[in-house]
Amino acid sequence: MNKIIVILIIILFSLSATGQKGITKKEFVQIKKSFDNNDSQLRAVTNAVSNNNIKNLALNRNNIGKYDHEFKYKVSVKGITNQKSSGRCWMFTSLNVLRPKAISNFNVSSFEYSTNYLYFFDIFEKSNMFLEGIIETRNLKIEDRSVSWLFQNTIGDGGVWNSFINLADKYGIVPKDVMPETHSSENTGMMIRLIKRKLREDALELRSIKGTDAVLRKHKIKMLEEIYRLLIINLGVPPTEFEWRYKDKKDSIRSLKKYTPKSFMKESIGEINFNDYIMLMDDPAREYYKLYEINKDRNVMEGKNWQYINLPSKEIKNFALKSIKNNEAMYFSCDVGKQLNIKEGLLDINNYDYESLFGVKFDMTKRERILSRESGSTHGMALVGADVNEKGEITKWLLENSWGKSSGHNGYLTMTDAWFDEYMFRLVVLKKFIDVKTLKILNQKPILLPPWDPMFSSDK
Repeated sequence: MNKIIVILIIILFSLSATGQKGITKKEFVQIKKSFDNNDSQLRAVTNAVSNNNIKNLALNRNNIGKYDHEFKYKVSVKGITNQKSSGRCWMFTSLNVLRPKAISNFNVSSFEYSTNYLYFFDIFEKSNMFLEGIIETRNLKIEDRSVSWLFQNTIGDGGVWNSFINLADKYGIVPKDVMPETHSSENTGMMIRLIKRKLREDALELRSIKGTDAVLRKHKIKMLEEIYRLLIINLGVPPTEFEWRYKDKKDSIRSLKKYTPKSFMKESIGEINFNDYIMLMDDPAREYYKLYEINKDRNVMEGKNWQYINLPSKEIKNFALKSIKNNEAMYFSCDVGKQLNIKEGLLDINNYDYESLFGVKFDMTKRERILSRESGSTHGMALVGADVNEKGEITKWLLENSWGKSSGHNGYLTMTDAWFDEYMFRLVVLKKFIDVKTLKILNQKPILLPPWDPMFSSDK
């Protein structure tokens, strides 16, 4: 029998055995008939959508002007930051959570920490994490999922709250004017691309070297020297000590004082124990009231993995309101692109009516969106305000964003309580605002989840 015929028979048998089936001509005719081209309303919609922006056409006019931007409870925050063309929202958000303390402690009208300083060490430490992962897995095949994940997730701008803690604990923090932004820190794409390229090249070299871990780590240090060089050229040299002064609200210029990044952190935010900040998450796809940990989800080798308590959003909101009433901002992350009206600065589930526009229902639950990879956390902001009705029920929340003053409502986003339930994923709250029952969950042995779990993408 002709070899080609044999191969075709094998392929056809394989397809029928696995149940795979193409669309038949009869089925296509049936599908085609479902679209009535003589429907004038359908033609009008087709003409509109094919010639215009879909979001503009789906904008729900009934929702415009429905919500104001006033809040009964609000943390004392001042000034809007701008991450520009970078994925450092988690870093801006974390520093913005602490910024009100610095403004109060220094008695100044405005203040901003240096994200460039922490960003330098974030990429440097992530580079080390990656190379350590390569050393650890060097005896596995390059096709192995662990190795493949490493090469795919070399380094990046993204992170979460624990990423900030790991950096601040090790390197401290400094004012923005001590290590200001550069073009590369505000436009990170090309720099990150080149560092990734170099790290992947280094990884292949490490996998080819025969020797002990100690031998490989000597090579790793030489490789990190080149990464350090790339970072300095792009971002500048991070200070180990510096002199700084400021003008207070009374226009008095304070005396120049010498600091290290660690001593400045202590003076600017006071005696803070980062262990007092607890990450909560609402993931209905997993069991509630359990402690979870994401394996290798950290930026510093000796630092902490991402660990969180999984709770229903209703309970998380109770803790959040307590925090706001006590003038404590919180790290908040969400699926920001869903139903965002950036012009109005409003996050609400009714902002856009795609169902009426297309005549197609979109009605997955939050759990279903997570399981199908339709939704997950994409962006971090500081939660700084809440509003209630006459019954004391929460109606909306205030988010301090890092997209500049011209974005949203003067740099802020108003989020309805209904949107909070659907698209909020992570919130970091001080321990003192959380009840004893929930805190006991921290005593559980964490359920370890793999680093490639798609639900746990970093905030950008």
